[in-house]
Amino acid sequence: MAPRPPVLLIACGALAREVTDLIRANGWDHFEVTCLPAHFHNTPQHIAGGVAAKIHKARGRYAEILVLYGDCGTGGELDQVLEAEGVERIAGPHCYEFYMGAVDFAALAEAEPGCFYLTDFLARHFDRLIVKGLGLDRFPELLPDYFGNYTKLVFLSQVDDPALVKDAEAAAERLGLAFEHRRTGYGELGRFMAEAAQGKDTDGRADDRLLA
Repeated sequence: MAPRPPVLLIACGALAREVTDLIRANGWDHFEVTCLPAHFHNTPQHIAGGVAAKIHKARGRYAEILVLYGDCGTGGELDQVLEAEGVERIAGPHCYEFYMGAVDFAALAEAEPGCFYLTDFLARHFDRLIVKGLGLDRFPELLPDYFGNYTKLVFLSQVDDPALVKDAEAAAERLGLAFEHRRTGYGELGRFMAEAAQGKDTDGRADDRLLA
């Protein structure tokens, strides 16, 4: 059997570890990964242009290009770029939903709208991205302004790591929120990548370009 043609995954930097772990664990060596900076979530107006630049640079070198980003605050701009470029992305508005699954996330958001979410990445980098990123280390009096309408921190963990659970619990305490831990695994991220690795699009149809 001929080697699989290479597939490029353009990912959010906040997913880099999870994406590479999935590739390594499953032997998906025809995937190549390039990431945009995770801090683009603080400036989502840069996401669509950053993804477009990655696509243009990669054209002609891959059998397929896929994007591992939700809308992530772009207000539909990312989808407009991807439609123009003919590139598919994982479904969903953000990683919280595709880790939990759309149905479970919608149910939780409906039942408890005051949830603040952490993933493994955000638990690891809570101080840098949340505390320092929002200026709470310098202006702690802003805490009620940012988090006064939240009631609970929900930690959506991808791997079993007691140290990360402790970090997430400490984050909840720092923010004055109740704590809940849900072990989601990789959720729809894993499914999307598995289907791409099998040469299928998201509705399960085989793509001959990836079945060589």
